[in-house]
Order: sequence, then C-alpha cells, then structure tokens
Amino acid sequence: MSKRDYYDVLGVSKDASKEEIKKSYRKLARKYHPDVNKEPDAADKFKEAKEAYEVLSDEQKRAQYDQFGHSGPQSQGFGGFGGGGQDFGGFGDIFDMFFGGGARRDPNAPQQGADLQYTIVLDFEEAIFGKETDIRIPKEENCETCHGSGAKPGTKTKSCSHCNGSGQLNTEQNTPFGRVVNKRVCHHCQGSGKIIPEKCSTCGGSGRVKKHRKININIPAGIDEGQQIRVAGKGEAGINGGPPGDLYVVVQIRPHEFFTREGDHIFCELPLTFAQAALGDEIEVPTVHGKVMLKIPAGTQTGKTFRLKGKGAPNVRGYGHGDQHIKVKIITPTKLNDRQKELIREFNKLGGHDATDEQDDSLFQRFKKAFKSE
Repeated sequence: MSKRDYYDVLGVSKDASKEEIKKSYRKLARKYHPDVNKEPDAADKFKEAKEAYEVLSDEQKRAQYDQFGHSGPQSQGFGGFGGGGQDFGGFGDIFDMFFGGGARRDPNAPQQGADLQYTIVLDFEEAIFGKETDIRIPKEENCETCHGSGAKPGTKTKSCSHCNGSGQLNTEQNTPFGRVVNKRVCHHCQGSGKIIPEKCSTCGGSGRVKKHRKININIPAGIDEGQQIRVAGKGEAGINGGPPGDLYVVVQIRPHEFFTREGDHIFCELPLTFAQAALGDEIEVPTVHGKVMLKIPAGTQTGKTFRLKGKGAPNVRGYGHGDQHIKVKIITPTKLNDRQKELIREFNKLGGHDATDEQDDSLFQRFKKAFKSE
C-alpha cells in the first residue's frame, strides 16, 4: 500500500510553519500513543505521524520531500530504479554524499529517554483550587541487576565484530551515479555496536525493566480542561547514561451538576418563581467560593444575567480571578390547586384587560397587536 502524503498525515498545508507542524504532531501523538489509545490501529497511526514529523520538521528533509516525494533521499527503501527488481535502498545516501550528509548517530552515545503522558481526571472544584496528589505510572527504567548493560553480572559486553562497534554495515553498490557506499544498521547487534555473550536474567539482555512508580505532582489552581503539567525528568530513563525524558500530565475535568466553565469565568442558571421575579427578593446563591446573597430586583425577566465579580476561577498563571455569571430562569408551576388558579385568573383579569398607555408598549401588547385580525 502506498504511503500517505506527509502533509495529509499531519493535517497541515504545504506552506505550514515549523510551529504548526510541531503542534499538529503533538496533538496526534497524544491521541494515538499506544500507552493511551488501545484501538487496534493506534500504534500504526502513531508511527505514521512520527515518520511524517521527522521529515517535515527537518528543513533539508522537507525540501527533498517537497521535490521528490516518498521516493526522495529521506526514503530508506527506493525500488524500481532500473530493472530486474534490483534493490537501490541506498538511494538516499547518494544525495547525502552530494549534500554533505551521511553522518549517523553513535549507537553508544548518550540519548535522552522518551517523554511519557498521563491523563488525570479531576473534580470541578479540584481544578478550581488545585491539589497535591500522587499518581502511579508504568515506565521503563535501567535494570538494577545489570545497571543497564544487559549483561549478566560478572560478565561484560563485547564490541560487535561485524561492524567494529559502529552499529552500521557499509556496502558498496554500483548505481547510475557510480559506485556509492550504502550504510545500513548492523543486524548482528541491532545497531547497538555491542554483543552480549551472557544476558542478564532479570531484563533478558535489554538493560531495561518495566516498573510502576509513584510520582507526586502539584495541580495548580485554575487549571482547565486539556491543559497539561510538565514534570521534568520523570519520563523514561535515558540510554547509555543520557538524561531521562519528561512526564506530561494532561488534565480532564468531570462535569459539575450546577456550574459550567469558560476560561476563568463560571456560569450557572438560577431558578426563580414567578412571585420572586415579579416582586423581587434577596436570595442565597452558591459559588465555588461559598454562598453569597444576591438581590433580585422587582420585574426581573427570564434570561437576565447577574455578574458576581471575582467569584469565578483563579487564573492558572496568577492573573486574578474570573467572574461568576448567573442567568435567571423563571419556573412556571405545573401543579396548582383551585385557590391558586383562582388568584392567577383574578390577577390576569386585573392586569390584562385594563391596559394603560404604558402597558401598550410592552412585548405582550405588541405581540397581540401584530396578530390582531382586521
């Protein structure tokens, strides 16, 4: 099956900036990371996005891809140039020679560990006020038995005799451009440059083991849905003595039965009876900071919004507090006794049939006039 266009994979245009490419990749990586997404095709989509990002985030590789597509120098396997099914897998190395590339990473050089992602679910109030909590995450660490070497204690690793410890095998090929050297990962040592005669029984020679670790994190007050907390150095262990990666804690918030949130502002609906709205009242209303008294003026209409300044969520960066917005919703009674019905009819008769000039301008009177038959 042919590869998808890298720009389509990341969902960006061909003139996208490096920042747009990075942002799109991080979004896809969080969505399809195998540790988070257990769907059958998640791992393939994660690898596809990673491959696209590795090419488009590199200016030279991107320029070559824009010119040659998947058959360009960034491709590790290029077939069909010539006949007879001959493998020209080193076609990319030809361009590396022309453009001064071809340098590869030392397999024994220190490498930073991979970043990890963890999703934490908070209650509405926990996100408002923040909290300190412990989480447990699965992560790979250096094996304590062999100290990450992969070799049985008391034994040592040996330099791979096939690649002389470089992790690469050089082969020469005749191409239309002349004789070129093609560098490939050594399959004897899998690119590590070393052979383990006797493997560690704890890790099976990998030098790494999977463990669950408890990590203490501080959730800042005012954090919102989808925001993340970076915990430096709590990702996967580094390779060959390299630094560990980071842990990114992504926040999800459970919905509240009464409050909703938009940024630093909190919204809610306030049910009022017809009598409270018509005559006015002073009532106690809830906020995340406690109950406060709210004065309802006489004649309040449904949909009216009151603002309680500073009663919203704290800004996660420390820039004050948002407000709480209270929207009035007048509740119409559904069950009335005979006496209540009689009083409402009397009220309607007293007010609805003796309209004053001032009442003629009301919404109700204008509505009646609009549909009055001639």
